[in-house]
Amino acid sequence: MSGPSLLRVADAEAVAGEAAEELAGAAARAVAERGRFTLALAGGSTPRRLYALLASPDAPFRARVPWDRTHVFFGDERAVPPEHPDSNYRMAREALLAHVAPASVHRIRAEQPGAAEAYEAELRAFFGVPTGDDPPSLDLVLLGLGPDGHTASLFPGDAVLEEARRWVATTLGARLGTRRTTLTLPVLNRARAVVFLVAGPEKAGALRRVLAPEPGAELLPAARVRPDRGSVLWLADAAAASGLEGEGPGT
Repeated sequence: MSGPSLLRVADAEAVAGEAAEELAGAAARAVAERGRFTLALAGGSTPRRLYALLASPDAPFRARVPWDRTHVFFGDERAVPPEHPDSNYRMAREALLAHVAPASVHRIRAEQPGAAEAYEAELRAFFGVPTGDDPPSLDLVLLGLGPDGHTASLFPGDAVLEEARRWVATTLGARLGTRRTTLTLPVLNRARAVVFLVAGPEKAGALRRVLAPEPGAELLPAARVRPDRGSVLWLADAAAASGLEGEGPGT
């Protein structure tokens, strides 16, 4: 396992452009090596820019990604119907999925009872992994970073951070605003590649605490995403990286 790398770029649009390059490259490699590309999408405003760029007929990425061999999953979802404004699926559908034709889209039905168990069963069925075996290796996982250091729906202090067996879990708590279903660290840390998209000055403190933590400080959830055999790339705009002051992983 190699350490995380950091690429600092000018702004959120540049984050989206670099992420699109990473995604297109990962897709090409996965299809060449395994015949398909498995991708987990993130929610939030920064990934939305990426999805719009991937879907744009004026950008090169739409044609470079083999969508007919791309299988789309999600890192997390709020417990809302798919048409709700807060739905990560709705955002991804409007910005990307309605404009391309993936081989399959695996939505987290977080609004339904037993959503976590159902999504783990769907993952096991897709990858052909029996109960008790290790999680599969998604080719690329896209993640964001919250101002509190959370990623997907893995929040500081949540017991789900210590989950070692389940692939998917439900997070509860009034401070979250709603129940959420999320991939757990055992799945995220089996990915072949993880790309974090971080933009905006409100993320600067969290990014510093993840990439340049104080000695003895407790690791934030995002810092615990360290795939066993995969890579981690942090794409950060100038505002988000402003707190690093030259520290942390190099570009």
